[in-house]
Amino acid sequence: MPRDAFSHVRSWVFDLDNTLYPPSARLFDLIEVRMTAWVMDTLKVERAEADRLRSHYWQSYGTTLAGLMREHGVDPGPYLDHVHDISMDSLTPDPELAARLRALPGRRIVYTNGCAPYAERVLAARGLSNLFDAVYGVEHAGFLPKPEQAAFDRVFGADGLDPLVGAMFEDDPRNLAAPHAMGMRTVHVAALRDPGAHVQYHTDDLGGFLARLLP
Repeated sequence: MPRDAFSHVRSWVFDLDNTLYPPSARLFDLIEVRMTAWVMDTLKVERAEADRLRSHYWQSYGTTLAGLMREHGVDPGPYLDHVHDISMDSLTPDPELAARLRALPGRRIVYTNGCAPYAERVLAARGLSNLFDAVYGVEHAGFLPKPEQAAFDRVFGADGLDPLVGAMFEDDPRNLAAPHAMGMRTVHVAALRDPGAHVQYHTDDLGGFLARLLP
């Protein structure tokens, strides 16, 4: 039973986008529009080329930002400010999820490839503020993105997190490979199951899954 498999966990790490809110909110769609516009403006390319580059960066480096930094030396600060300047109107509070997060034993952590100020805005809109012991963004990983092992090493090292008593919840299965290798429980939060060996559990209902772990 999942409850038994998670009975040792004392550090609960959650991705943000499409994990702590449902994909139906389409929030990342708004971010992607601003990403594409930023690439077009900064690199002076047409939309089709900006889309191609973003796909290349995501496949090669894990995020658009990582590709921009490595191939063009882009300053991450202005980029992050621009792409995360979006409305939170599509998000609604989730009291049930809040209650289940609050009941988890140990530390609760958010770790996102976005920036921490953006994460705080999302948590507020979802009614999840003040539930987490720490919120880490890509800036806390030295702008290295998940799925890079070095990104997890930096964030978990700064937090003092012991992966052997940790669990990671993610919508992108690529980002579960490093946590799995570190000895964490891994949960893929998405509509479709990923068959990767590094995905131990799957759910399309985070709140419902957490409820199964609680007494």
